[in-house]
Amino acid sequence: MTTVTGPGLQAVRGALPDAVQTLASAAEWVAAALAALPAAGQRSPQERATAAATKREIRALRGEFLDAHVDAVYRELTGGGTRHLRLAELAGSAAIRFPGLVPTLEELEADRGRPQAAKEGHEIDQGIFFNRVLGSASSGTHLLDAMLRPTDRALELLPEFTRTGTADLGSVRVEVRGAAAHLTLCRDDCLNAEDSRQVEDMETAVDLVLLDPAVEVGVVRGGVMTHPRYRGRRVFSAGINLKTLHAGGIPLVDFLLRRELGYIHKLLRGIVVDDPAHWHSRTVEKPWVAAVDGFAIGGGAQLLLVFDHVLAAADAYISLPAAQEGIIPGASNFRLGRAAGTRFSRRLILQGHRIWATEPDARYLVDEVVDPAALDDAVDRAAETLRGPAIVANRRMLIAAEEPVDAFRRYMAEFALQQALRMYDDDVLDKVRRFSARGT
Repeated sequence: MTTVTGPGLQAVRGALPDAVQTLASAAEWVAAALAALPAAGQRSPQERATAAATKREIRALRGEFLDAHVDAVYRELTGGGTRHLRLAELAGSAAIRFPGLVPTLEELEADRGRPQAAKEGHEIDQGIFFNRVLGSASSGTHLLDAMLRPTDRALELLPEFTRTGTADLGSVRVEVRGAAAHLTLCRDDCLNAEDSRQVEDMETAVDLVLLDPAVEVGVVRGGVMTHPRYRGRRVFSAGINLKTLHAGGIPLVDFLLRRELGYIHKLLRGIVVDDPAHWHSRTVEKPWVAAVDGFAIGGGAQLLLVFDHVLAAADAYISLPAAQEGIIPGASNFRLGRAAGTRFSRRLILQGHRIWATEPDARYLVDEVVDPAALDDAVDRAAETLRGPAIVANRRMLIAAEEPVDAFRRYMAEFALQQALRMYDDDVLDKVRRFSARGT
């Protein structure tokens, strides 16, 4: 195998054609070495150690290759920046054009049906790739821009949505009432625990709201549950679906990265449009209201940090148990300190502290606490308040001051790699295995 020291290291730092050939040859050697071992979930401790050492070699080589060539790679994949490839498209194109740089679709598909603990960990290599792409000011900014564009699905649904004012996307329903579009999270079987399906539906829903010129404000609220413990009650969100994670169904690209760079970032910054009539701004932005019934756990709590007004029922609570789950709570580590200070952030994230809506500390996450029976009226009032003509311009300036896009890009570069590593660490695999065994 070509190692990261000596000639191999120099070759991947050299001219791009030679670097590509060196990386491809090294990746082929690694693939053959891993294929000679039992499947990932059936290896002995010694075989696991051998596989880990082999992967470390090629991952270090990939990192060195990208450190030297990431912008050249990105330019080639995007036609010099003329194509706006989304995350999955970019990774798929990289696998074809630069063999050995990221896992192939076949490798990912082979892992897809396996439990998380039985996977080969190919997504760590995707994490290395996106770490370097997002870490580049030019390539990373272009990728953020690509991810802020409307999805094809939303553009296809838009004419019918603007005609009827409704869209049933499966896990999210959208209904326009007056000037407000109400997004209802309706995964009633799992307390709105998020998976790739809900991320897809949420991004489509957010796009529709932002694209419809008749809508001035967006509202997000959980629907009524059929889950035995909460039957007949509204719930905002139970966070990441840990059962799906254990089953290997929470991918890095289509869930963990798409969620942050797609619909959550669009809630904050809007969508990019190529429209001469929008000469004064390349983005269409609108204010957003969140209404928390029951609880906002994990990913649900993360969402609250990008809303313009957050309401909570008096009996609701908020928690961010990411450290207990072993993962990183999206961009909360980036945003929460600004909103609530470092001491509160550490207590919430590192210790999993639960905050009830009526506690004084809830003021860092919630703007208004109301009786559960009065939440409907409070939502309508909040949406009406955010219709003011100067709201969008002032909101844009607040966000520009609070969260510069370059700071977000750099955070997401590190997140892409660290979250990928966390997803395959032994402590995470043990936790999700135990969670799955005891059930919800």
